[in-house]
Amino acid sequence: MMHALSFHAPKQIRRIEIPEPAAPGPDEARVRVHRVGICGTDISGYLGKMPLFSYPRIPGHELGVEVLAVGRDVVNVKPGDRCSVEPYINDPASPASHRGKPNCCEKLQVLGVHIDGGLRPEFNLPARKLHVSGKLSFEQLALVETLAIGRHAVQRSALAKGETALIIGAGPIGLATLEFVKLAGATPIMLDVNTPRLNFCREAMAVTRILSPTATLENDLRDVNDGLLPDVVFDATGNSASMSRAFGLIAHGGRLVFVGIAPDEVSFRHAVFHRSEGTLLCTRNALPDDFTSIIRLIEEGRIDTRPWITHRTAFDDLVEVFPSYTLPETGVIKAMVEITKVR
Repeated sequence: MMHALSFHAPKQIRRIEIPEPAAPGPDEARVRVHRVGICGTDISGYLGKMPLFSYPRIPGHELGVEVLAVGRDVVNVKPGDRCSVEPYINDPASPASHRGKPNCCEKLQVLGVHIDGGLRPEFNLPARKLHVSGKLSFEQLALVETLAIGRHAVQRSALAKGETALIIGAGPIGLATLEFVKLAGATPIMLDVNTPRLNFCREAMAVTRILSPTATLENDLRDVNDGLLPDVVFDATGNSASMSRAFGLIAHGGRLVFVGIAPDEVSFRHAVFHRSEGTLLCTRNALPDDFTSIIRLIEEGRIDTRPWITHRTAFDDLVEVFPSYTLPETGVIKAMVEITKVR
């Protein structure tokens, strides 16, 4: 037997005992979890604000793992490999998967959301969901999934060099989006209610156009953007009021991209969005290519992961520490959990 951490119900995190994983199946790998990143999905799941979350659930989908054993048909990884985990377990036979969209397969099960995730020492998963790096640390590998969300969002938006992009929400997903807005050669504008996070964007991410929400937000945007509204707006808040307001913040001919997921209704005035001939895009999870591309970018030094991790904790301390991660004053950008094999 070994120990895991579980969200038993909203605002209830427990240490539980679970059996050792069985021998991996023909297409599976058994992995040892070394690092788990805590993200907005985990926070929302804990608070009961994540509409896709089910209970009880072992959370954790931002994972840096080591391969321990593989099934007889596995050829892409071997014991000893260090990997990032693509936690979106799709049905390869589904229509969406055949169209190259395994990230939104009809039968999709996300580790730590629909099925148990990585806040446990070891588990089995389809080996095709492992992405190997011979250079990255386990912490860097655990950051890949967060960054993949941002890359996929920017890819969906078709953001072009020279365009401007407003990113609403300076949490980890907004910051991941920021990384790829900058790599696309576009000009970012960051908007958040949290002053420490905006300071982080200015000081650690070199963003010069910073805004807080006001009653005159449209004018504020024009003031920092040469009199224009942004070409693309990414809303990474998961807040229905913010997402509803975002329809009126894009330039004519612009695009609005919902990266966060709201638990309740989003509404807009059709005439406002129609007049601008706006395009609304939703972006869910990420694609396999996002993982391989991001691993390469980190290995090449084009993405600096050093500013990201602001908090670290041991597995044994997480039950006591986790509630503090939900508080804005804690100043968490990315918390990283070190997993040890506890029996």
